[in-house]
Amino acid sequence: FHVSARTLATHALSIFGDHSDVMTARTTGFALLASSSVQEAQDMAMIAHMSTLKARVPFLHFFDGFRTSHEVNKVDLLFDEDVRTLIDEELVKAHRERALNPDNPVLRGSAQNPDAFFQAREACNGFYMAVPGTVRDSMARFEKLTGRRYGLFDYSGAPDAERVLVQMGSGVGASHEAVNRLVTEGQKVGLVTVRLYRPFDAQAFVDVLPKTVRAIAAMDRTKEPGAIGEPLYQDVVTALAEAWPDGKAVPKVIGGRYGLSSKEYTPAMAKAALDELTAAKPKRHFTVGIVDDVTHLSLKWDEEFDTEAKGVTRAIFYGLGADGTVGATKNTVKIIGENTPLHAQGYFVYDSKKSGAITVSHLRFGPKPIESTYLIRQADFVACHQFEFMEKLDVLALARNGATFLLNSPYGPNEVWGKLPRETQEQILAKKLKFYVVDALAVAKQAGLAGRINTVTQACFFAISGILPREEAIEKIKEAIRKTYGKRGDTVLNRNFAAVDASLAALREVKVPARADSLLTRRPIVPRAAPDFVQRVTAMMMDGKGDLLPVSAMPVDGTFPTATTQWEKRSIALEIPIWDPKVCTQCAICPLACPHAAIRMNVFSPDEMKRAPSTFKAVPWSRKDGGPLDGMLYSLQVAPEDCTGCGICVDVCPSRSKEVVKHKAINMAPKLEHLEEERANYEFFLSLPEVRPSFDTIDGLRGSQLRQPLFEYSGACTGCGETPYLKLLSQLYGDRLMIANATGCSSIYGGNLPTTPWAKNADGQGPTWANSLFEDNA
Repeated sequence: FHVSARTLATHALSIFGDHSDVMTARTTGFALLASSSVQEAQDMAMIAHMSTLKARVPFLHFFDGFRTSHEVNKVDLLFDEDVRTLIDEELVKAHRERALNPDNPVLRGSAQNPDAFFQAREACNGFYMAVPGTVRDSMARFEKLTGRRYGLFDYSGAPDAERVLVQMGSGVGASHEAVNRLVTEGQKVGLVTVRLYRPFDAQAFVDVLPKTVRAIAAMDRTKEPGAIGEPLYQDVVTALAEAWPDGKAVPKVIGGRYGLSSKEYTPAMAKAALDELTAAKPKRHFTVGIVDDVTHLSLKWDEEFDTEAKGVTRAIFYGLGADGTVGATKNTVKIIGENTPLHAQGYFVYDSKKSGAITVSHLRFGPKPIESTYLIRQADFVACHQFEFMEKLDVLALARNGATFLLNSPYGPNEVWGKLPRETQEQILAKKLKFYVVDALAVAKQAGLAGRINTVTQACFFAISGILPREEAIEKIKEAIRKTYGKRGDTVLNRNFAAVDASLAALREVKVPARADSLLTRRPIVPRAAPDFVQRVTAMMMDGKGDLLPVSAMPVDGTFPTATTQWEKRSIALEIPIWDPKVCTQCAICPLACPHAAIRMNVFSPDEMKRAPSTFKAVPWSRKDGGPLDGMLYSLQVAPEDCTGCGICVDVCPSRSKEVVKHKAINMAPKLEHLEEERANYEFFLSLPEVRPSFDTIDGLRGSQLRQPLFEYSGACTGCGETPYLKLLSQLYGDRLMIANATGCSSIYGGNLPTTPWAKNADGQGPTWANSLFEDNA
């Protein structure tokens, strides 16, 4: 099995990486083999297959989910002929002959009694004792063919090290950089990289340790509540007890947890663990990478400790899920890696939302192999592919002095400066950034690629980064387009080619003024009206600063408040629906079909209009049936910052203008032209009292849509087909719903932090929700 190791659900589900799933497999009898990089993931996969055939023991080869499995890097490939050379055909034949076969029938998986089970359990011991030697032989054969050397345990660092880290998985890259840097400064430190974790060969582990070692920090990317220590820590202690030479002082061992759920792990954190080993009384068990103000196990680390190699170009791209940014940056890494002598690395930070979440792509290019398994902290190039991000995100925080900034902007080089928040202007001036703009949306639209800006922004990156000569870069981009879209026909290819050519003409450098003079400032992440927990905790996560939250901020059992998407205001739509009351028949179909509860209807007394904004639209309620709503006014209103721009409301609208072709009662229009007035309109709309006519006085469809949705503004994909049903359910029964959720999309758009769409009514009632990773609930 080749496993991208990920987090097991505990107090919460997480799709991200650590070793908790692998560690639950320790008792299964599988051999466990670990990779710490993209290159090793390929190489250890080969070694695992070589070894399992000879050992007759199943192998679980693992590497860190996301940090390794989703990294793009330049590697030395194994080819089919290499595999043929390394795999022994006789072993394959023997393996197949052991398969179940009615020509040679056997029984496996019998039910055994106390008289035989124990002995039979011990009968396989010889196979497990032979595994380390078998893997060592496989590694030796692999080295002979490829030149790449691996051991069961590999040591790097000072030959006379006194302090040593023990680690496996992607954290090794960051620790390796830290150790190298400290050794050049004269410190006696080292690193043991664990490859064959099960069976754990105690003698082989002790043999690679310098005999000068006095203290060891075993670094675990998992947590086992109630255990005396984490798994690797316990193994190191046991190995030393069994195999350390008699008569020599046994090194002190401490155990550290790091990187749970893909939490960032940097060389500075590795240094903090090594520094802890110098303390007179080091923490026996510690954490690093978080601030633990409850049990006080965390180590402080030096944010300024930097081990990035010289000559490496670093670039960061901010995009929106499904806008093509990640795809384009992956192509960029491949173009540079395959067409230049440079090494290239790409890592892509997603959250677990569906499309429409913020993505951050981290790219490195340099003359040597890139092993930096952590995020960029100082970028030479920063691109922001969504102008709306400028209003709420500090996208220039990671730009180094003198870096280049590319902004996808609807405003040209002469007007964009006045549209930026003052904070951004100050950063551009203080850091002396080169500033470029391109209206990627306009270029893409003109080329027939509305909304897909990846081709445009990629061309602009190559045009101003100088990594490849411009003409060569354009040709390579077009080659990549042919590979990606060739099967879709000439029309799609030509549209993309046109977008590439038009990009360079649309790219403009901004002449930066001498001072910051903007009247705009970044909007607060959440308004002051938000509850205390949202202000303290949720807002930090929404601002991308959740890593700074201390342990004390977290609910101890995973219980979080509901009704929090109302504070998020993602504002991801390019176009929003605008209501034309003259055409509307008040049928209620559009709010029924809206996947995000972003378009709503209500009725209210004419007196309420006295406090309405001048742009707010309302008309008399059209049903004159003597019911409770006679004499009331009706309004249909969009939430401009919560709408995703899917256009489903327009698709389902049955009311067409008799004067204007294709004009309906609701029509998509550019958001920026309507944003300010619709913000004010929606704020007033939410202040209107809820009318809940009983279903025997009004038809069920309209009646349901006059009720407050208690499922709103979810993170579901634009145009989702599931969420309208949940929203309707919440309108009918939301004040008494108890939901047992089975994991799937419903857990990601329904229970994904930082916010949840399950909401409350004015009385504080609403759906209560719990999720299980397994399907028990269903």
